[in-house]
Amino acid sequence: MRPEAEVARVFATYPDDARQRLLQLRQLIFNTAAAHPDVGPLTETLKWGEAAYLTEKSKSGTTIRIAWKASAPTSYAMYVHCQTNLVDTFRTRFPELSYEGNRAVVFDLDAPLAEEAAAGCISMALTYHLDKRAARRRA
Repeated sequence: MRPEAEVARVFATYPDDARQRLLQLRQLIFNTAAAHPDVGPLTETLKWGEAAYLTEKSKSGTTIRIAWKASAPTSYAMYVHCQTNLVDTFRTRFPELSYEGNRAVVFDLDAPLAEEAAAGCISMALTYHLDKRAARRRA
């Protein structure tokens, strides 16, 4: 089965409201990537049973995962690698969002998606390695 089909199968297991919110977030990930010429095409696959978006060709960013969990049925989340400083940076730049530890931005199913803030987080994740490389060159 193609990775995109596997992702669609996982989305189909989510409740309707969660699936619709995650599809909206998925589209925002693709739109944000398309707005960055250095990011290039994304690979959509599953990681740990969750939809994951990778910058395999450009290696510009860290993996983004999105999921809904039955253990937290009123929310859905966007995850980044916990060994990055991304969530700390997100907290500083976007205090209006909710976070889980050093790995996730958590969205309320009953609230509209904060698209501008979410797109900012997505952009930083998709360009994380580019930003790190640029910082090393400046040092």
